[in-house]
Amino acid sequence: MKPNKNLLFLALLVLNQLFSATCTAEELQIPDMGDSTGALISPVQEKILGESFFRSIRSQLKISHDPDVQEYIQSIGQTLVTNSDNPSQEFYFFVVLSDDINAFAGPGGYIGINSGLILNSNSESELASVIAHEIAHVTQRHIYRAYEASSRMSLPAAAAMIAAIIIATQAPEVGIGALSAIQARSVQMQIDFTRDNEQEADRIGIKILERSGFDPRSMPAFFEKLQHAGRYYGEGAPEFLRTHPVTSSRISDTRGRAEKYPYRQIPDSQNYRLTKAKLRIGSENTKLNDLVNYFQNKIDQGTAEQRAAMQYGLGLTFIKKLQFNQAAEIFQSLNKRYPRQREYLTALAQVAVDKQDFATAKKHYLQLQKQYPGNAEYQFQYISILLKSNQPELALQHLKLIDYQNQQHPRYFQLLARAYGNLGRNVNLHRYMAEYFYAMGYTDAAIMQIKLAQNDKGLNFYQSAILEDRLHFFQAEMQALKALQE
Repeated sequence: MKPNKNLLFLALLVLNQLFSATCTAEELQIPDMGDSTGALISPVQEKILGESFFRSIRSQLKISHDPDVQEYIQSIGQTLVTNSDNPSQEFYFFVVLSDDINAFAGPGGYIGINSGLILNSNSESELASVIAHEIAHVTQRHIYRAYEASSRMSLPAAAAMIAAIIIATQAPEVGIGALSAIQARSVQMQIDFTRDNEQEADRIGIKILERSGFDPRSMPAFFEKLQHAGRYYGEGAPEFLRTHPVTSSRISDTRGRAEKYPYRQIPDSQNYRLTKAKLRIGSENTKLNDLVNYFQNKIDQGTAEQRAAMQYGLGLTFIKKLQFNQAAEIFQSLNKRYPRQREYLTALAQVAVDKQDFATAKKHYLQLQKQYPGNAEYQFQYISILLKSNQPELALQHLKLIDYQNQQHPRYFQLLARAYGNLGRNVNLHRYMAEYFYAMGYTDAAIMQIKLAQNDKGLNFYQSAILEDRLHFFQAEMQALKALQE
């Protein structure tokens, strides 16, 4: 992962907009961040910052939009949140498609888990232990509490520090560059979670694990495995170790806490096994023939569910190899045996899409939407098929059924643009492509799309007013970004 500096600049921009609108820097004083009666930013402001942060993440990192992967990571994450000390707090979990072993927490409850970390976990409880740890960092507001000593700093300056720590905790090379710029203005700061922060996140994370039905002993076990990996790889140690240093005393402390709970064997869920199989196929360094051998060698081992997961992985590999008949045969058998396991029906739908059998694909995705109405990705997949089968009017009707929260998703704007483009309505094509690019963190491309829409001969007064407003918004952001870089 090689992030660029736009992530820092966007975060700085939003924070400065939040805090400098009505008061001068001299008039505003930062409250004591260790005092529960005061807060640096309000929940609404933190939500805005989180959304900006995630836009920037999208522009630099490859985020999984697979409906089954997203459904799984949200499910396990929300299970843990429900059993945290702040179950009402909003969280959004997502998978970064990277072989690096890493996880990170951003503002607004955005938590990213690298596919490499999932693949290197030996059990679902190990994966849950990392997610629980990151949840604890958020609920205990460690990012903000790190600046408690700077209680006399103006809010805009404190805002810049918070943005820098967010970057540093998930992309150290970017964070270090940011610190240099901030220190040039005589701002003192600390970018790493403290030892106390890590111990607190471990302690609370273990409680969350136990309450959620996972094995608390998985946390020290996974930390120990990462520590060994760090010794083996040297400078190429997992990113998680650099942002969350693991010591022998920390492992010993977490093991001591975990062993206070009675031992019980916690089986992995089938969703966990299937998610690992799917992510293994998307791994950057794995060849298709090696995957075939991997799954075939394990296809007769373990329980019926474990064997089914290997069959599933083999079927997905056949899709990659364009061997659709072999893939369909495997998924039809699995779906017949396990009709409630959504991944098998999704795989059948994917085979149909790749074979351009859109009628069958639509039937499968309609069934998935009925079974999982809260999963927007299934709706997006269905609408995409409508567009591929030249049904833009019907696609627009279904887009109107998307709930408001998911109408802010980049995929929504992209499909909306495609539908209008297929109908020859170019003003709306460019307008919604602008919103897509902005949601993806590409503000310069958004400005270009707005200007294309403004030059269209079919533009009316109402559309012109909307486009002018969005152009001013995007341009103001770009100007602020350039000012921060100077």
